[in-house]
Amino acid sequence: MGGNITADELKAKASVTLDIDPVTGKNGNVLTCSTSAPVNARWTIAGKNWAGNYAQKKMRLGESVVTLTGLCADGTEVSVDFPINCEVETDPIKKRYFYGEDPVKQPEFWLESGDAKAGRFSDNEGSYFPYLDGDTYFGLKTLVFEITDAEEGPFIWGSDVGLTVRIMNGYWDPTFADNVPIGKGYWELPITEEIAKSCAPQAAGGDGKDLDLLMTRGRVKIKACYYEY
Repeated sequence: MGGNITADELKAKASVTLDIDPVTGKNGNVLTCSTSAPVNARWTIAGKNWAGNYAQKKMRLGESVVTLTGLCADGTEVSVDFPINCEVETDPIKKRYFYGEDPVKQPEFWLESGDAKAGRFSDNEGSYFPYLDGDTYFGLKTLVFEITDAEEGPFIWGSDVGLTVRIMNGYWDPTFADNVPIGKGYWELPITEEIAKSCAPQAAGGDGKDLDLLMTRGRVKIKACYYEY
């Protein structure tokens, strides 16, 4: 691996493309990224990091920015941005729903501050979300929550105002992440190995303690929950 590299050199050695819809000629939603730069490469796509010289992902429609960060041999980091605009779905994103596939049977609901039952993924102990299976947990899926509204509120154990959530299991221990910002739009929760081991069903090799979301400040209105593939 060589020494330092400039942003212009990094950009010149990178390719960020969208497929083209053969009917309309518009940009599709399949993103392909690659670089031949002599760096350790990291792509930031839709808020998630992908390590390596190559990445491919199905994108949601609309404008966004792809960032390539290169870690050089001398320890410095160089980043460049690539604006993209996905206009048509050439390869539709599929969804496995856990809530909200049928909006009549599963209408939007408010996840209120301090209501651990409403945020628990359990057929028996939860209010809305079902158990997640071992494939979802140990497949380390990323859960997507469609949030249509959000209201700030005071901290449940204090007075400061905000909009945050605690990621924990249904037994309140351990806490995987605390006071995580959450808001209107698409909010994503990557399942980690720690979450999987604690929350997955015992039959799948976990401790069977269920994933749980606890609003610590404010409340959000949830329309749907799923993972994409």
